[in-house]
Amino acid sequence: MTDTAHFWRDPAMPFVESRRACQSRACYRPHNHPTFSIGAVDQGASVFTGANNPPITLKAGMVVFVPAGKVHACNPSPGTQWSYQMLHLNARWLQTVRSEYAECGVELEADEAICIVDQASIYQAFCRLNELLFSPAGRDEKESALIDFMATCDLSNGVRVDPPYQTVGHVERLDPVLALMEDTLSRSRSLSELSDMVGMSRYQFIRAFRARTGMSPHAWQLNQRINLGRDRIREGGAIATVAQELGFADQAHFQRMFKAFTGITPARYRR
Repeated sequence: MTDTAHFWRDPAMPFVESRRACQSRACYRPHNHPTFSIGAVDQGASVFTGANNPPITLKAGMVVFVPAGKVHACNPSPGTQWSYQMLHLNARWLQTVRSEYAECGVELEADEAICIVDQASIYQAFCRLNELLFSPAGRDEKESALIDFMATCDLSNGVRVDPPYQTVGHVERLDPVLALMEDTLSRSRSLSELSDMVGMSRYQFIRAFRARTGMSPHAWQLNQRINLGRDRIREGGAIATVAQELGFADQAHFQRMFKAFTGITPARYRR
């Protein structure tokens, strides 16, 4: 079987996107999403890593729950291929939903950890949910199934991957830098410029930035650009235009980085 990837998106449900990949050898750089992401291994094995956690081998039937903003990577075991499903939920939508059934004891934690579950019932429920999303069923039926899955998913027996970020001095001083970088994603800024803004040496700044975000400043900015590029392509933006607007040297550079962070080219993602 050849490497295939299929996406499901619906303009009537902009808060969710699903992906199926079969026999994939694509590898990802460490990255994060602005979404709450759920991944399931269908065939083969993969290696899951967080920002600073040791690698964890995932086998078929395992499901990983990744809160928004958590740095991670999940790649096939060396020299192999794997099949998987990936669901992305808008974090605000999920928080609103969880607040609606908070009285049942299901709440969004302040600093929710990545959770890895090896439980057949959860894997099977996730597969049924994804099958429904890819089907011609109506919006209400799909949204109801999403809400029900998130409400009834018992993660108490899952393995919690502790938040990887270490407490390092000066971390709280990074707020203005992060705000500036988010507001001006298309402009690359030097380490000297960023560290000077908060009165740190370049070494102090890199160490504090990694402690705060799990990534280097350069990798973090690339990640944010790609996340924004996904949104703009999904909204119909031309790939060349998106590449230019986000400050990439050219379309080829954008394509390379897009695949490095998402495992697929912009053109295939758009289709």
